[in-house]
Amino acid sequence: MDSRRPCLAPSSRRLWLSAAGAALAAAALPARAQRRGSRLVVPFAPGGGNDVFARQMAHGLNESFGYGMIVENKAGAGGNLGTESVVRAAGDGSVWLLGHTGTVSINPSLYAGLKFNAATDLQPVAMFASSALLLVVPTASPVRSVADLAEQMRKRSGEMTFASSGSGTGGHLTGEMFAHALGAKAIHVPYKGTAPSLTDLAGGNVDFSFGVIPAAMALVKAGKLRALAVTGAKRQPQLPDVLTVAESGVRALADFESSLTYGILAPKGTPPDTVAALGRDILKVASSESFQARLGVEGAVPLLGDSAQYGARIRQESAKWAAVIKASGATA
Repeated sequence: MDSRRPCLAPSSRRLWLSAAGAALAAAALPARAQRRGSRLVVPFAPGGGNDVFARQMAHGLNESFGYGMIVENKAGAGGNLGTESVVRAAGDGSVWLLGHTGTVSINPSLYAGLKFNAATDLQPVAMFASSALLLVVPTASPVRSVADLAEQMRKRSGEMTFASSGSGTGGHLTGEMFAHALGAKAIHVPYKGTAPSLTDLAGGNVDFSFGVIPAAMALVKAGKLRALAVTGAKRQPQLPDVLTVAESGVRALADFESSLTYGILAPKGTPPDTVAALGRDILKVASSESFQARLGVEGAVPLLGDSAQYGARIRQESAKWAAVIKASGATA
């Protein structure tokens, strides 16, 4: 017998084989099983569209694939607080981020002095939805079409006002992009949330707004606001009779498009196989009828893409919004 080989008693040998087998089994587990108890960070307060999408996605992943994922809201600084917490997290599959155009593609150009860039410091996993905004005016307004509004803005450049749910939001920058496309100026009036901005609009205290679809449509149905157009590249399935801005017939707006993209991102350094496994499961959940029905309630539509496609979308949107911010001089 070779004296260099350890001689194990039968009981020790069984223990060693058992431990080795357990290690091999753990290594063979699917990536999803190794991420039980992971956190999906939403960089906004509970109750909004971001929160709803995150909870619906986590629910789908947990129900269908046993992730055990929990949602954690970490609001503050326009979404930068929660986003930075994920940027700084270890890439071990325990923390993920609910990505949103505002935090990923707008904030890097809008906020001076950020110590991170979400567009480059996070790893895209998959995108699953997109939502347009709804251009609305008070029902008492003489403006009845996008062409009417464009004419008024050119005549009264620097006088007309538009409301948003806050500085740096999609509604704010869409309004800036709209005015810039028309070669006009408009006064931005920021509010602390969607509800007060649309309520003041309905009261005639501001001229127009690009609002989130569910909230704006509620006031349209109540007869307090008039819907002029949606900002997406296509008409909304929920609003088939409402034109897109690009369909309005205003030449300067022929290429106008503004929508918000939602997806999941990971800290840089997360293993590629872990990212790919979660990405596949996200797209399976997002393809389900129940998930897409929930998107419709929130005024969103499916937009499915893997890590590479989501990364390309982020780069495209980052360049687009950087140009809008530079041209308009918008700040947070």
